Amino acid sequence: MSGSHLSRDFFALVKAIGESKSKQEEDRIILGEIQTLKKILSSPPTNDPSNGSAKKKAKEYLVRLMYVEMLGHDGSFGYIKAVELAAAQSIVHKRTGYLACGACLSPDHEFRFMLINRLQRDLASSNILEVCAALTAVVRLITQDMVATVVNDVTKLLSHQNDLVRKKAIIALHRLHQLDSSNITATDLTAHLRRILCDRDPSVMGASLCVIEKMTIKDAAPFKDLVPSLVSILKQVVEHRLPSEFDYHRVPAPWLQMKLVRILSLLGKGDKASSEGMYAILADTVKRADTGINAGFAIVYEVVKAVTIIYPNTTLLDVAAEAISRFMESSNHNLKYLGVTGLAMIVKDHPQYAAAHQLAVVECLDDPDETLQRKTLDLLFSMCNPVNCEFIAAKLLSFLKDTSDEFLRKDLTKKIVVISERYAPNQQWYISTIITLFSIPGAGELVDPEIAQNLMSLLAEGGGDDDEEEDNAMRMAAVETFVNLLDEPQMPPILLQTLAWSLGEYAFLLEDIELSEIIEDLCKLARRTVIGESSRRYLVTAVFKLVSQLGTCPPCAAHLVDDYTKSRDPILQQSCIEFQSLITENVQLLTEVFPVDASCEDVGADENLSIVQGFVDQALARGMNPYNPPEDEDSDEGEGAEGQASKPVFNITPYEKPSAQPQQYQQQQAINPSFSSSSDASGGGSLSSGGGNPVQLGGGGAGVGLRLSGVANVWGPSMEVKKEEEVKVAEPEPAPVVVDVPAPVAAAPAPAPA
Repeated sequence: MSGSHLSRDFFALVKAIGESKSKQEEDRIILGEIQTLKKILSSPPTNDPSNGSAKKKAKEYLVRLMYVEMLGHDGSFGYIKAVELAAAQSIVHKRTGYLACGACLSPDHEFRFMLINRLQRDLASSNILEVCAALTAVVRLITQDMVATVVNDVTKLLSHQNDLVRKKAIIALHRLHQLDSSNITATDLTAHLRRILCDRDPSVMGASLCVIEKMTIKDAAPFKDLVPSLVSILKQVVEHRLPSEFDYHRVPAPWLQMKLVRILSLLGKGDKASSEGMYAILADTVKRADTGINAGFAIVYEVVKAVTIIYPNTTLLDVAAEAISRFMESSNHNLKYLGVTGLAMIVKDHPQYAAAHQLAVVECLDDPDETLQRKTLDLLFSMCNPVNCEFIAAKLLSFLKDTSDEFLRKDLTKKIVVISERYAPNQQWYISTIITLFSIPGAGELVDPEIAQNLMSLLAEGGGDDDEEEDNAMRMAAVETFVNLLDEPQMPPILLQTLAWSLGEYAFLLEDIELSEIIEDLCKLARRTVIGESSRRYLVTAVFKLVSQLGTCPPCAAHLVDDYTKSRDPILQQSCIEFQSLITENVQLLTEVFPVDASCEDVGADENLSIVQGFVDQALARGMNPYNPPEDEDSDEGEGAEGQASKPVFNITPYEKPSAQPQQYQQQQAINPSFSSSSDASGGGSLSSGGGNPVQLGGGGAGVGLRLSGVANVWGPSMEVKKEEEVKVAEPEPAPVVVDVPAPVAAAPAPAPA
């Protein structure tokens, strides 16, 4: 940064930006630079050597302008200077002008059209440097509307005598095809590529490979016949037939080799005929590239990828697996990562190659590199089969216990569930694995509730072999596992609910543990304040079932039921009240309500409701009308003239406009004149309580009011009725009632109001 080509001001600017402590300080520096550049670029050019706008410093000003743009500020005041500099005679200034225009001008900016004539002149120039600068600018500056103006000039340059120009021309032509495929079609571009592929200069041929790879990804059919030519080129490169300047650490043109291998893999995908022509050269490429340096390792990795993509060949797969084993055994983390990634690609379609590398893969889990660990976990999952599923599931569970990454925990949980359901050797192993997954802190919340439902269904229905002894052994093993978890200080809801259901259904299978002990433990769990209402319902229901199986209600269960008859949870409260009624009044129904191991039995439904037939007969005997079900509204019966006439129709007649004083209000006012005054006194839209606090009514305005004077407020602040002795109810004043009676002979004096 301290070279003689940089001014002191430019050096100070770059240094200040790099040393800025905050975005605000950086913005302050850039705003000051903008003011400086505006002053310099707006001043007319002079021959004064002290003037900063001299031609020799124009390049530096544009570079400083690009700094302004890159840091998010507006540098449009200097765009015209960039366009002017692109027309300069100096190649350094011209390239800087093109660079600034390409970096700063938006695709729809009008200044781009000002560059068309300059680009056409430079493309037709006899100066190679100007032509190269213009070709580079074509890729950055030309838009779809401008393709037609330069496509012919660029096409002519494919036959230029200079190799650098030809290389840039094929890249520019591909860019023009991407912008507008009507001016340069895919067929025309393919024809140009076939000719450039046979160019005498290897660098030009390499440039054409870049375009061929991009087009092959989109459509490989037009290049299928190029497989022999590409194989021949790769063979020449591998055999060191290119000039030595293309070598990299004694590896012949490694980037060219990798590009050729990638193109061959795309052309051989799913094509047996094309793949057979490249088997030999791919094997030879792996053999020659394995030289122990990074460039060679990169070529080997690309060949391994190609082997997994093309039509499979056993010999070639063996070569790829052997090369991967050397990566796995390396002490370099990068090579291990390549080995794990390459082995995952091989195992995906050819799992038989996984067994030989299983131990090496497991060792990668102990590597401190977190990226390598995650890639290894993915590989272990893809390597899983019925033979090694127990080992791999144990490794994944162990890794799940130790990791704290939330996203990794979700991924591992899904993998363990899939392995357990897909490769489980027996039901007991599946149950044990799922329960272990539930019990891992933080993992139970990540499991889909459907997994717990599947586990309970398996316990209820058995293995499906109609072997009751084997099913009971499976259930007993599950119950013993759940009993060992009763003392855990904290359990996720999914584990707690599965535990409660399983013990409630099958705890009677235990021989060395009394049901009363399990009931006591479940009562303790149900009284924990940290569990949710849903889990508490499961636990209390399990207590109900075990009490029914035990034949007596232990004190702890009786206290639990009595306490939760006052629960805030209405479902739990109702269950406890019903159970309390059963054990006190209808104990003989307990075994029918809670049968043993009957979760899979169908519950019979009495469609005729014969249980209420006695009540119906008594009602009919008292003269009540029988029930007549309504007719089916969806039936097609009765349609026709009469049916259509009986159908209700919409009444679209508008309502009448309400009068200012409704008739009901007028009648009430005629009967009780004080009704209006009390309504007006309360504001027309509120209810006055005895304490004088108005209760607002919806609607507002004049309407029907309520006279509440003398009515005591019996509700306290907590919405509970106050005690009777604390409430002083005022006697309401009797409202005068006007009735029509015959006129008396002598009017008696009106009694005084109470």
